[in-house]
Amino acid sequence: MITPFSPLESSAWGGFLSAYARLDRAIDADLLAHDGIRHVEFEVLLRLWRQPDRRLRIQELAAQSLLTRSGVSRLCDRLVRMGHVTREAAPEDRRGAYVVLTSQGGRVFETAAKRHMALVREQFLGRLTESELEQLGALWPRLG
Repeated sequence: MITPFSPLESSAWGGFLSAYARLDRAIDADLLAHDGIRHVEFEVLLRLWRQPDRRLRIQELAAQSLLTRSGVSRLCDRLVRMGHVTREAAPEDRRGAYVVLTSQGGRVFETAAKRHMALVREQFLGRLTESELEQLGALWPRLG
């Protein structure tokens, strides 16, 4: 027998999914319109940009995303074609490869990041009180 969610559970879970879907669509549309990249591509550029040497192995990118290793590989192929990243063989492992942020990719990311942060503040962070932000900040580690 399936036990349905309580109204409180349904409100919490459904609200999270609805809010995420709305925000993801808004972010994706904004990035595509202004920078020619999708939200998932922005996330890869962000992860590379955060690295001191602006590079990560494909499997490291996959571990940090919702995509599979092959999904990340295809995504990186698109970013290579766009000139935002390059692939470099991993000298320590002949089968592995690094994805490296190009200077063009860095410029695209930095331009997109400014607007992205403004949009996230407008559509999400700015709609919450400081206390609510603190509560969310404390909750995410428990769920991750």
